[in-house]
Amino acid sequence: MLTNINALLTEKLGPLGPVMVLLGLAVVLVAVALPTILQKRTDPLDKLKQQRTAMGIAAGDAQLRTRSAADKLEKYAAYLEPQDQQEMSAARLTMLRAGYRSKNAVRTYYFAKLTLGLGALALGLLYTMLLKSQRGDLPTQTMILYTILPAAAGYYMPQYWVQRRLQTRQAEILAGFADALDLMLVCVEAGQSLDQSINRVAQEMRAGYPALAEEFEMVAQEVKAGKERVQVLKDMSERVGVADVSSFVTTLVQSATFGTSISEALRVYSAEMRDKRVMRAEEKANVLPTKLTLGTMMFTLPPLMLILIGPSIYGIATQLGGG
Repeated sequence: MLTNINALLTEKLGPLGPVMVLLGLAVVLVAVALPTILQKRTDPLDKLKQQRTAMGIAAGDAQLRTRSAADKLEKYAAYLEPQDQQEMSAARLTMLRAGYRSKNAVRTYYFAKLTLGLGALALGLLYTMLLKSQRGDLPTQTMILYTILPAAAGYYMPQYWVQRRLQTRQAEILAGFADALDLMLVCVEAGQSLDQSINRVAQEMRAGYPALAEEFEMVAQEVKAGKERVQVLKDMSERVGVADVSSFVTTLVQSATFGTSISEALRVYSAEMRDKRVMRAEEKANVLPTKLTLGTMMFTLPPLMLILIGPSIYGIATQLGGG
């Protein structure tokens, strides 16, 4: 019986027919068994919370809390989140720098990688089977490429998206940081405190640089909540991940530690930031001719050579053909 089934699959799907069927069967079995494997055992503390909610003790708190769609992944947290504390901290810091501040951001990120990877793998396998049924035999390398490449692309797509968003956000913060320091210096020299200046900068910068305004607003809210200002500034430096912001935080911390004038420190550092912005602009301007060289050689030189030498070549070819 197995021999007949093997022969039938080989005749219908080619030499790799039995392997493809076994692979498809394995995917189906994994999909069926995955919910059972990932089912998380109920925590006794969760049972206690449910009992208290049923008794009405925590009814008021339960009404104030809303569950989002990402909270449904909580029972799979042990499989979707890194178990190593350092890796988890690094992933959470990356999500914060990319602008994702939700508590479920890391969980959603890994869930997206898993879902897109498996979905692209299934689509690649389906496309390979359809292509094989139409064209007949396909090389093994071609089948592997059509199956594995979509899966790899789907798996790394969320990572590329997060890194791209992180770089864009850091560039936006760096672009508006000099203007924010100038505005903060004006506020401090006008008689406002540092906390009031930070709050004012957050309000004024929201239209042009929303990412930078969001960071300053978070600093203002944390200080208002009673957190120590030095620790809040250090958290902002770590959360942003920009060297200029880290230097600015170090300047403010040293000014607060040694009791020097904050306005003087802001004046010196804002002037330095303006010089850095001019230097970055000059650097981009100096690199521009080098980048344009390749485009000039590819799109300008060939047509020019064709216009200048083309008639002569055509005349020589005509004379040689006539002779």
